[in-house]
Amino acid sequence: MNTPHPEEKHKSQRGNWLRASILGVNDGIVSTSSIMLGVLAAQADDKIILATGIASLVAGAFSMAAGEYVSVSSQRDSERADIDIERRALKDNPEGELQELAEIYEERGLSKKLAMQVAVQLHDNDALDAHARDELGINKRMRAHPFQAAGASALAFAIGAAVPIIAALVGTSTDGTLIVVVSLIALAVSGSIGAVIGGGNKLIAALRVLAGGGIAMIVTFAIGHLVGVSL
Repeated sequence: MNTPHPEEKHKSQRGNWLRASILGVNDGIVSTSSIMLGVLAAQADDKIILATGIASLVAGAFSMAAGEYVSVSSQRDSERADIDIERRALKDNPEGELQELAEIYEERGLSKKLAMQVAVQLHDNDALDAHARDELGINKRMRAHPFQAAGASALAFAIGAAVPIIAALVGTSTDGTLIVVVSLIALAVSGSIGAVIGGGNKLIAALRVLAGGGIAMIVTFAIGHLVGVSL
């Protein structure tokens, strides 16, 4: 069996779990730190700030898991429905489906004769898989996994949310500066790690999450301060 060349270790195959994990970490850091800063700005005491952070961690982790599970399950249901359609089409009109597959290969640059030869051979091997992959764009090795995405999202969110909570415990929860600094550093690291795993630019990824997280913290702190003053 052929083995892939060392230089061909593609990044896109990590797409599903990488997206869920990075999104979960960043969301955990931003949402929890922002909520804690908002409560802090409203003149809440240490216990309330920490309780708010912990509640955000638990609620956010469950919310991320449920959201990812529903989203990816819906995607998988759509894939299964499309595959069922192809299965029926192959049963009712095998010659037409064979011609359709050959035309797909012609559009990709094969000669008419070679396209038909390839289509025939793939039909003889696994017609449904060939149509799922080349007509629908569904690859069995890269199909969505709801539980994997849900678990990765929940764990990643919890890890991210723990950052501002730990910062508050270390520097006392009223030390908003430490929460901000530690959270921004964690966001930069998270963005860079995601870029390394996914093959992107580390600096751009870090700046992207820093900008979004920083704006969220500033806005939430300002709202909390206004609410605290009005009360």
